[in-house]
Amino acid sequence: MAHTERRDAPELPDFSLLKRLARDQLIFLLEQLPGKKDLFIDADLMSPLDRIANVTILKQHEVDKLYKVELKPIVSNSDQLCFLIRPRIQTVKWISDLVNSDKVAGRFRRYKIIFTPQKFYACETVLEEQGVFGDVTTDEWNFYILPLDDDILSLELPEFFRDNFLEGDQRWVTTAGSALHLLQSVYGSFSKVYGIGRCAKMVYESWRELMEEGEQRTRQPEFAKVFLIDRDVDYVTPLCSQVVYEGLVDDIFRIKCGSVEFGPDVTSSDKSIKVMLNSQDKVFNEIRNEHFSNVFGFLSQKAKNLQTAYDKRRGMDIQQMKAFVADELKGLKQEHRLLSLHIGASESMMKKKTKQDFQELLKTEHSLLEGFEIRECITYIEEHINRQVSMIDSLRLLCLLSITENGLLSKDYKSLKAQYFQSYGIDHLLTFANLRQLGLLEEQQAGETLTVMESKVGKLVNDKTVGKLTDAFSSLAKKSNFRALSKRLALVPKSGEEYDLRVPRDMAYIFSGAYIPLSCKLIEQVLERDGWTGLEEVTRMLNGQEFAVTGGSSGSEARNKTDAQRIVLVMFLGGCTFSEISALRFLGKERGCRFIVVTTAITNSARLLEALLDNHA
Repeated sequence: MAHTERRDAPELPDFSLLKRLARDQLIFLLEQLPGKKDLFIDADLMSPLDRIANVTILKQHEVDKLYKVELKPIVSNSDQLCFLIRPRIQTVKWISDLVNSDKVAGRFRRYKIIFTPQKFYACETVLEEQGVFGDVTTDEWNFYILPLDDDILSLELPEFFRDNFLEGDQRWVTTAGSALHLLQSVYGSFSKVYGIGRCAKMVYESWRELMEEGEQRTRQPEFAKVFLIDRDVDYVTPLCSQVVYEGLVDDIFRIKCGSVEFGPDVTSSDKSIKVMLNSQDKVFNEIRNEHFSNVFGFLSQKAKNLQTAYDKRRGMDIQQMKAFVADELKGLKQEHRLLSLHIGASESMMKKKTKQDFQELLKTEHSLLEGFEIRECITYIEEHINRQVSMIDSLRLLCLLSITENGLLSKDYKSLKAQYFQSYGIDHLLTFANLRQLGLLEEQQAGETLTVMESKVGKLVNDKTVGKLTDAFSSLAKKSNFRALSKRLALVPKSGEEYDLRVPRDMAYIFSGAYIPLSCKLIEQVLERDGWTGLEEVTRMLNGQEFAVTGGSSGSEARNKTDAQRIVLVMFLGGCTFSEISALRFLGKERGCRFIVVTTAITNSARLLEALLDNHA
């Protein structure tokens, strides 16, 4: 198997401490409203809250009834209402309407709004404008980070991507800075900070300001290096189909807040089952980073081993049977249950992917990444659109084509756009504008960009030479940044070589040996060089905004061989895929270090594109 952990791998910090801190603060805030109260919770806070403080804990602190915020009139009879919400203007207006309608009805209640992870000035302004500022008390629950697993921490802010990269709304930057500050306060200061991207730079500045304001603690750091990376540095990776087990489960069943709901087709019963997917699930932990083609072999071997363990019962005397039941049987039954679930999930995924001609789809993606047979790829995408296979998948392939080719030729862009609108509706016009704004789906503007240059050159040389120069400039304009980056960083392994997915030789295994994720390759290169020296050409193609800063943890460089020096914190701003996490785990195993991934949210191609949809017309 690809991922047996190295014996010399450093121990990871205990992140359950972050959960305890968040739980204690929430309980403190709830107790500030003494007596029985009804609690209204934002829909997207339900799952994270369940991981921090379940219903039993809330009931112990006088929460009577729980409701989901639905922005409609409420049926609560309680005299005390508590609202646990994200700082959104729409929700605050709804609460203001409730307070005002109670005033009109002559009903007196106490209201408390708990904003998480922080309250924004705009929300307080709405309360003032609606005339209820004096009727409600407001507070902050600084719930910045949710540990999803031993090495995955999430801010659970899926809106970060659209707000920051599309709308230019930077309100979550301070939240990301505060999350870093919390990690530093609890686990010690960082000796080196690397980053790339405009947002990464702002988050670093925000965190540095918090550091300068707060008191400096000199404690032994538990991780020394931090790498901040913007999602817009690498859009290709999240747009590729995931083929490692955990990524595929996320693509098909949608992992939400570390758990997944398997339907009747997986459970072989009429009920759905919610399963936590983390390192506590021993079966899942062994296959999560594996290429899907290896999973069935592993699961069948596991089933045989389990059967052998069960067969030990035969021929036992009473004393041995008693010991077997006490020590082993419970564990075997649990493993058996998990094994049957993962076999069911694998079969279900296999059926779905076979139905969708998955191999043909992967072949097209790999051709786009390698820059081969582009015409055949366009024909496949057209067929995909015209057959209406999947609205999001069609959009994903269009974006992948555009990024890898540095924009589409004008005639291809217009033709594909027209076909997309015919298949999925003209109301996607705004979506295309959003994709264009982010550089995900663009039309090549070679002619327009060259006219100024041509006119300047035209004054100096004759027409014939200008013609030749124009051709040269055109070929330059079409030369993709992705292609140049791919060549410079060797992202696409040579196609003639055989790639054994059972014994991966590099991070490309997460995409069947076709492509090494750009984000992970950058992290590898920067850590190898201890900075951006020698990568000037790469950073220029990525629009710069890179930085490397030596932190203030005194004496940490001398402890070069300590565990802390071999633990690297990577923060993805705008989302991170399970494939990237698998690639970093592989890289860590190769380098003898461990990566902790902090992300604003877990993403995949569907979530990324759904965040940019504007088809509400």
